[in-house]
Amino acid sequence: MRLRKISGLTPFERDAREIGLKGTIFGSVVSYNGTAVGMGRLIGDGGCFFQVTDIAVHPEHQGRGLGKMIMASIMEYVESVLPTSAYVSLIADVPANRLYEQFGFQPTAPRSVGMSYLVRR
Repeated sequence: MRLRKISGLTPFERDAREIGLKGTIFGSVVSYNGTAVGMGRLIGDGGCFFQVTDIAVHPEHQGRGLGKMIMASIMEYVESVLPTSAYVSLIADVPANRLYEQFGFQPTAPRSVGMSYLVRR
């Protein structure tokens, strides 16, 4: 959660993150001096649908190719382990979409449009 916060990603409540981490199919972490400075996860149902999420790099370590290394490790897993019919998606913040395009991700519009809903109480 520290890395999510410092890199500008939305924080989650403790209960939500403990449940959410159980949905991790594959994770990639970059450490520097024993501290996580980069991360990314692949979540999903294990067979049909998967999503790349939580790609984050500590601001002091950005611009060094760590995001690309994290994505490369996730995509190696995708290509070598997932069923050939698996659907892998992500929601890209701009300008990070340029990173994901390097790994074959393409915008789905106009055929489909990514949408979201955030629960707030």
